Amino acid sequence: MSNKGWIGVDLDGTLAHYDGWIGIHHIGEPIAPMVDRVKRWRSEGREVRIFTARIDGGLGSKEAEDVAEVRRFIEEWCAQYVGEVLPVTNVKDFGMIELWDDRAVQVRVNTGEPVGYSTRGLA
Repeated sequence: MSNKGWIGVDLDGTLAHYDGWIGIHHIGEPIAPMVDRVKRWRSEGREVRIFTARIDGGLGSKEAEDVAEVRRFIEEWCAQYVGEVLPVTNVKDFGMIELWDDRAVQVRVNTGEPVGYSTRGLA
């Protein structure tokens, strides 16, 4: 993997334990193997961003103050468990080289064929 570009890491269910929505103030306990992986990537100089639906109004509101508050909770969680504040986004761009997410299913480029399988039986 090249050091150019950024790695997206989902928050709920991937980086932090998730048992269902409690509120914007609640982010689950860290998932140690993923947190360790993110720390390793950062020590290698890789750019890592938190990629989460929490930031886009998935809370029922896109008001700037709501998004700022959600972002603040995520940044505080990152500082505590990752050791630094990571950028937070909900937007993919051509700079993203990988996405680590508990809901994603990888497909082979230009084929639509899944690499693995859907954990929800939707493939």
